[in-house]
Amino acid sequence: MLGTLNSGEEAQLRQTIEMFEVITQSQPQDYQSLEILKEAYLKLGMDREVVQTSKRIAEAYVQLGQLSSAILEYETILQRHPDDKDALAAMAQIESKATNFAKPVPEMETPPAPAKSSTTSFAKKPGAKTAQLEVDDGRQTMYKFFVEVKLITAGDFDSCWPAPSLSTPPTRAVEPFIHNLAERQIMPVEKSLRVLADRSRLAFVPLERYDLDIDLVRSVSRELCQRWCVVPFDRMSKSIMVATANPFNKQAVADLEDFLQHRLLWYLAAPADLLRILSKSFR
Repeated sequence: MLGTLNSGEEAQLRQTIEMFEVITQSQPQDYQSLEILKEAYLKLGMDREVVQTSKRIAEAYVQLGQLSSAILEYETILQRHPDDKDALAAMAQIESKATNFAKPVPEMETPPAPAKSSTTSFAKKPGAKTAQLEVDDGRQTMYKFFVEVKLITAGDFDSCWPAPSLSTPPTRAVEPFIHNLAERQIMPVEKSLRVLADRSRLAFVPLERYDLDIDLVRSVSRELCQRWCVVPFDRMSKSIMVATANPFNKQAVADLEDFLQHRLLWYLAAPADLLRILSKSFR
């Protein structure tokens, strides 16, 4: 596999591995990031690492209660390595656990819906583009997580919440809510990001260390990226990775899905990094 990659592609894959190893070490149940990691290892022909990452994915599914998905992952390993002791032992343990149930685990058996982990929390809302009042930009959810738990006041929330026009293209990136909170010294951005990571279960990507695909950013609508302050920063197979500081903005995901026509993998990022990249990309 290595022979089919040029030096630039190999370097990008190795950077992806470095970045997503950090992400998955801190969030071991982030099966989506583990899948990206596995694919990068596969493209580099690193078979041992592919198998180890597959085991980590299966373990994440077990921890999440997704036993069917875990079994499929272990079966994939055993197809290539029939004598793998770890996979065989894990399969036996899962089968023993399943046998002890009086009935199958219905809800938890199916693969996780993206809305509850990462991409899925952005399900498209029918008719969301028809009227300003129907736009779900995450305001209600963010209000619950910041005001109703008494992290900030309702007045501070209203003064910091961005309300970009849907009819007039922005002249620059609209500053995210948590950026405004930090700028007004209401809440540090690090604390806001911890709240969002905990509530959304999205992984955090440090964009300042990531060699992102600037051509990919520029291939997307300037208007969409600036209005919602989102950055499509890399491709992996048929998926596009997108960074945001508002993981509950359903309108942003609907707009980007319409434009890109790809599966989107969402990640949290520091608003300062998003603003810097957008300023550099769309001058």
